[in-house]
Amino acid sequence: MTSVHDRIFAAVDRNFENQIHFLEELIRFRSLRTQETEAQDFIEAALKKRGYAVSRFRTDAERVGSHPAFSPATVDYSASWNVVGCRYADDRAGRSLAFNSHVDVVPAASLHRWSCPPFTPVREGDWLYGRGAGDMKAGLVASIFALDAISDAGLQLCSDVQIQSVVEEEITGNGAATAFVNGYVADAILSPEPTDEQLVRANAGVIKFRLSTRGRPAHPREPQAGQSAIELIIRLVGHLRELERRWIEEGRTKEWFKDLPNPVALTFGTITGGDWIASIPSDCSVEGRIGFYPGDDPRHRADQFENFLDEIRAADPVLSGEGLVTLEWIGCMHGGYELPEGTSAEACLRTAHALNNENANLKSIAMACYLDAAVFAVHGKIPSLVYGPIAENIHGINERVSLSSIRRVTKTIALFAAEWCGTREG
Repeated sequence: MTSVHDRIFAAVDRNFENQIHFLEELIRFRSLRTQETEAQDFIEAALKKRGYAVSRFRTDAERVGSHPAFSPATVDYSASWNVVGCRYADDRAGRSLAFNSHVDVVPAASLHRWSCPPFTPVREGDWLYGRGAGDMKAGLVASIFALDAISDAGLQLCSDVQIQSVVEEEITGNGAATAFVNGYVADAILSPEPTDEQLVRANAGVIKFRLSTRGRPAHPREPQAGQSAIELIIRLVGHLRELERRWIEEGRTKEWFKDLPNPVALTFGTITGGDWIASIPSDCSVEGRIGFYPGDDPRHRADQFENFLDEIRAADPVLSGEGLVTLEWIGCMHGGYELPEGTSAEACLRTAHALNNENANLKSIAMACYLDAAVFAVHGKIPSLVYGPIAENIHGINERVSLSSIRRVTKTIALFAAEWCGTREG
């Protein structure tokens, strides 16, 4: 008799070309922040076609500031839709599972530097190019088609399963937070982020901010009468590198972060300043993020950041003027997590990975960035596994994902779901 995993693997192979066509269609949607609706319509229709009970709900702006899973937000959430498809088992006997993925993507940066338009998927050898191809539309599609493969293999899961397609992961995490507070939880979470087929053992917490400086505009004939807001920002950024160095040094005692060259990554992602080429600029703002370590309270880290700004103002007379520097919290303010050793969910994934990879051991890594899995791990104490395909240039130019890796990951997470939830003949 053909084994369960052989049947599942064969089903993945039979449908793999359809899976990649589906992924290509999803990549075509420009699902930037607040522009995810069409992509979510596409996912919702696909889940309904497959017989899932689908819920569609907005990211919950009212919970921001009142529930610790939420982070500060600065946009209107009226078009910020999350989609969850649930398939309920008859005579539940196994453990429930939720696949959590985000459909939002970051901007494509310098379009002229891409070898192909970023929202026009292109296959080249083993690679599929496109913004969001790796981060993380390939994982979202893999979770849908992994469950398809179980059904196509003639099997039914013995417990409930969810496909979560959320927004806001790239900025606040409030989409996943909304799903969590609305009760979309399970006995285990699997998030197929692009991890190069490795398991995330530890994940950094993150806080995101906007810093603004107020200068004195002036004509270049009398530059001494002005004060450049842009130069103030440059000076401020230089000071903040000292805070980054302090927090990096803390990581030398953290098991999963001590070997990372920069586990906190103070990053300035945007800058806006000035209004005329021949004027001393009046105002300038930068937006950025900085990470910290699992177990740290994000509000405590935010207080440390604010206190360091006070130190700068006290020590540097150029920045000490009233109202010269202002701070706003504008995105993720969330803790990281460590996946405890020895959970049954991890053991199940390790077995599935080995069966699909010639008994290869599943490697563990730390990721010094925000992950939606943290919402479920920190606030729900739910085993949250982050494991997904090989991808390159995520958030960069010519983002791409490995097709052969998508196939392997789809097989592994399908086998994981079958083992975790249990199966019966369909």
